[in-house]
Amino acid sequence: MKIQNYIAGTLRDPLRGQWLDNINPATAEVYSHVPASQAADVAQAVEAAKAAFAGWAAMPAQKRADILLKIAYLIDRDFDALALAVSTDQGKPVKLAKAVDIPRASANMRFFATAAIHFASESHAMEGAINYTLRTPVGVVGCISPWNLPLYLFTWKIAPALAIGCTVVAKPSELTPRTAYLFSKLCMEAGLPAGVLNIVHGRGAEAGHAIIEHPEVAAISFTGGTATGKHIASVAAPMFKKLSLELGGKNPNIVFADCDFEQAVKTSVTASFSNQGEICLCGSRILVERSVYEKFVAAFVERTRQLVVGDPLAETTHVGALVSEGHMKKVLGYIALAQQEGGNVLTGGQQVTVPGRCAQGFFVEPTVIVGLDQQCRTNQEEIFGPVVTIMPFDREEEAVVFANSTAYGLAATVWTENLSKAHRVAAALKSGIVWVNCWLLRDLRTPFGGVKQSGVGREGGWEALRFFTEAKNVCVKW
Repeated sequence: MKIQNYIAGTLRDPLRGQWLDNINPATAEVYSHVPASQAADVAQAVEAAKAAFAGWAAMPAQKRADILLKIAYLIDRDFDALALAVSTDQGKPVKLAKAVDIPRASANMRFFATAAIHFASESHAMEGAINYTLRTPVGVVGCISPWNLPLYLFTWKIAPALAIGCTVVAKPSELTPRTAYLFSKLCMEAGLPAGVLNIVHGRGAEAGHAIIEHPEVAAISFTGGTATGKHIASVAAPMFKKLSLELGGKNPNIVFADCDFEQAVKTSVTASFSNQGEICLCGSRILVERSVYEKFVAAFVERTRQLVVGDPLAETTHVGALVSEGHMKKVLGYIALAQQEGGNVLTGGQQVTVPGRCAQGFFVEPTVIVGLDQQCRTNQEEIFGPVVTIMPFDREEEAVVFANSTAYGLAATVWTENLSKAHRVAAALKSGIVWVNCWLLRDLRTPFGGVKQSGVGREGGWEALRFFTEAKNVCVKW
């Protein structure tokens, strides 16, 4: 199968005729080919987006919403096929794709379609005059999405941009391109005007770089690694582009002795190993109050050992394949590093051979490590795999210091039944998101993003719609 670019309303091969192999990580087999697009392909996409902008921006918000809602309906219609495509591309269990990825992709389209209808701006009366704010779409925007939640995060970016009247040049990850390709077909079926959304496949260094440096692209929304985010900022910031960068995380999960113990253990296992740990919000550093530390470790390890690593198509599978052989080697390298740093692997730590069709796949056991200090590389660097460390703390203040000790600040989780403590710790954490007694509970109206090296800007709700607009104050004297 050949995946194609979606430019000016049509499916196209890359201009140079060059292709990349797309590998199923569960079987290690090439199952499709992806365009190795270059700057010329991006230039075509930008021209198409420019040509479509005036008409799309002028279209009534309700009419734009109707088209996006039809796309959401088509996502629901093709639910099973899209879930299978996500699983095949990324390696996650298909049941997880059905529970999370595809429902959320549909919800993203619906939420922002209707949000744009209700979007409002401010007015400020003063003596003898009134000021009001006009918000207009910024123009052509670039949306670059990652491989770990391919359709989920792809729609999270493009939906608000399209809903508010921007036109988009999007680049999904070359590791997980299939759902974006299927999405392009849904856009054609839904009647999305040509050029409003353009999808260019290829490597970040080629197609991605061409998007961020193109002078006609007014804003960049990117989700991915911190190193790539720094590069994007170095190119786009001197060009005065608007930037929204959702980057890496090394998220603390703080467990106090007064927590609901069973719920804390159960949810912490999910927060550690869901999607093979390949979620930027996973709680990879678990900090446990010393009085319940041994009990927590024993219970956590017991639950972890019950997780089934296996074929993503099997209903019994909890942990699927890592996205690529290279990423698997990176994760195994960090496990070896943890042992060199004095860590004790209580369970996991090895590559897994899954019998049958997945015998050559990229599987790693869920891994629990203890005995490390807070400043070691294992606890400071993002691993992005099924690997967690568990460490004790004695005082609330110590837990906060430990939690804030990395260069990242995306998400944190706090487990306590003490309401005052929950508010106190949440306020002290240097994190864009804090969950108390839960994890990954998301309201699409809330701002999403990180601090420090976890990113710049916020997505979600009004924040996303504001990002894709320019504000203009109009002052009228009476």
